[in-house]
Amino acid sequence: MHIAQSWTPQRTLSARRFEERVVGGPNAHAYWYTVRNALNGPIAGPILIALFYVITNSLKHLPSLALKRAILRRLGMKLGNNVTIASGVTLDYFFPELIEIGDNTIVGMDAMLLTHEFLHDRWRSGKLTIGSNVLVGARSTVLAGVTIGDGAKISAMSLVHKSVPERTFVGGVPIGVIQP
Repeated sequence: MHIAQSWTPQRTLSARRFEERVVGGPNAHAYWYTVRNALNGPIAGPILIALFYVITNSLKHLPSLALKRAILRRLGMKLGNNVTIASGVTLDYFFPELIEIGDNTIVGMDAMLLTHEFLHDRWRSGKLTIGSNVLVGARSTVLAGVTIGDGAKISAMSLVHKSVPERTFVGGVPIGVIQP
C-alpha cells in the first residue's frame, strides 16, 4: 500500500530590515525633531512631522475610505486599489512615505503601522511593506522594517515583529505561525 504525501512549504518568519542611528542616551526620543533632518533639513523636518501627525490623526475616523486613501497618498504612502484602513488605525507620521500597502488589503480597526521606533540610545526606521489581499487584524501592531507577503493573515491583537511569508496565518505576542 502506498500513501501519498503532500509537500507543504516551510513557513518561517524572517528578520525585519531597518536602519539604526545612534544618538547617545538616555532617551533617543528626546531627539525626535532631528529624524527628518537628512531628508528635509532642520526647519522643514520637524514642521513636516507635526503636519503629518495632525493629518494622520485627523483621518483616524474619516468614514470615506476613498478620501482617506487620496490624502494618505499625498503624504507619500503607496496604497493599492481598494485598500481599507479601518477606523482608529494609527499610521506612522514620522515616515509615512515608507508605508506600502497592496491591492484589496484590509488593515483592521485600531491597528498600528510603524516605520520608526525609539530606543534608549538609538532610533530605527524601516520600510513597511504589506502585500495584496492581506488582512491585518484589529489592534495589531506592525513594526518598522517588516514585510507581509500577499494573502497573509494576521490575527487580531498581534505583535508583528518579523516578516511574514505570503499566504501564512500568524498571530500572538510576538507572532508565531498559526497555520501554514
